[in-house]
Amino acid sequence: MTIVQGVLLYAALLWKLYQLARAPRDRPLRMVTLCLGCAAVAYPIGLAGGNMTQPDAGPMPLMVAHWVLLLVMVYALICFFLFSVLEPAAAQRRARWQLLPLAAVLSALALAAVSTPSGSPPADYPVGTVAMFYLAVDLYLVYGLGSAFGWTRRYARGAEPRLARGLVLTSTGLALMVLGASLLVLVVAAFWAGGTVPGPVSPAVSFTVLPGILLFIVGVSYPGAATRLAALRVWWQHLRTYHQLNPLWTLFNGAFPEDSLSRMPVRRWRDLLSLRGVHRRYYRRAIECRDGLVRISPYLPAGAGASTETLAPRLRAALRAYRDGEAVPRRANPVALPAADGLDADVGELVTLAEALRAN
Repeated sequence: MTIVQGVLLYAALLWKLYQLARAPRDRPLRMVTLCLGCAAVAYPIGLAGGNMTQPDAGPMPLMVAHWVLLLVMVYALICFFLFSVLEPAAAQRRARWQLLPLAAVLSALALAAVSTPSGSPPADYPVGTVAMFYLAVDLYLVYGLGSAFGWTRRYARGAEPRLARGLVLTSTGLALMVLGASLLVLVVAAFWAGGTVPGPVSPAVSFTVLPGILLFIVGVSYPGAATRLAALRVWWQHLRTYHQLNPLWTLFNGAFPEDSLSRMPVRRWRDLLSLRGVHRRYYRRAIECRDGLVRISPYLPAGAGASTETLAPRLRAALRAYRDGEAVPRRANPVALPAADGLDADVGELVTLAEALRAN
């Protein structure tokens, strides 16, 4: 789970950095990126310290660096919700107040670091110093993650469905982390008092904190990832439809080359393999196909638009009549009209006609 946590963490950070590059003035996005960035930097430090688990101590410099980053991560998470829910002035004011408990905990960590004998191995650190260090950390985690959980539930009530699902995952992860941090307070307090804790407590910490971290990472990444996935589905649909329209478009492009919206000819192999500008090419092809049908419709018998399948052979005959210069009325006929309104319905009718042409 530690490896999965690292993979998800760095993937989420890269995604947020990409979003931040596109919207650098978005304060909530800055905060969630800072949150993930601190966690990403703390991750290898924790591994370098032997993946320190409470109440065992690691090298004090690594402990301080690791937990300072994680505490700043929690502060950034609180600020993310403040800037997401409140007005900018009120959010800034609340963010400043939130610095007070963070500063108190950081002072406690500095005091613990100073009181640790220099050059001593972690096993020789005073029990009181290690316990004070971890208690300060855990109490702030309970406070900060609990505050973030409350803001998450409040924010989720008014969010749109996709964001709300991500916030539900995030809040579930936060709830598990709060529970794990609360159990750690008991573990460290018992360690300080020289007592022992029940056997199931330590496994319970692992089975709450680690899944909580994973759910939190997935939750903060879900809305953006779901949006990109939906965009990818639309992109794929447009690419597929673009190529499905090819038989119809080829017919009209040969008859009416002057109606082409692109003045740059494209090689066939490049057109087949190109993945760029898909939406633009899709709309162009749909418009050119519809324009071609309007231009050729006077050559089609009245009522030819009633059946798209029977229109395919008549369409080729109409194009031959056009090339032969036969005189026809100027009035256009309705051809391949969709049963419903909207671009999707219109393109669907054009695709049906293109498939009929291919089969014919």
